[in-house]
Amino acid sequence: MAGSNVTQNVLDLNRASKDDEVLAEAAKWRESGRKVALATVVKTWGSSPRPAGSQLAVDENGAFVGSVSGGCIEGAVVTEALEVMKTGAPKTLEYGITNELAWEVGLACGGQVRVFVEALD
Repeated sequence: MAGSNVTQNVLDLNRASKDDEVLAEAAKWRESGRKVALATVVKTWGSSPRPAGSQLAVDENGAFVGSVSGGCIEGAVVTEALEVMKTGAPKTLEYGITNELAWEVGLACGGQVRVFVEALD
């Protein structure tokens, strides 16, 4: 069991490192004058490719870094992030097996994901 704790700690450190990279890139974009939105997984149920806390940063041109789902809903989240940057109003998005949109965007893993999207100032 001690080995699995070490493995989990390494996985946690790797994830934290990647999340730090997302925030660092978002900060660079903001410093260069670009609008930026940040999407954060706030809750998951069942089988989900990314844990709560996973992040995706999007700039006003649609460039993005990070992941909220391992690729299956990123396109839909980027589209929503662009809208959030236009309106300034944050959104909570939900994708799941019972949501028809989840099949359209590829979240067929059987889980559910709640993602909070906000514009960064």
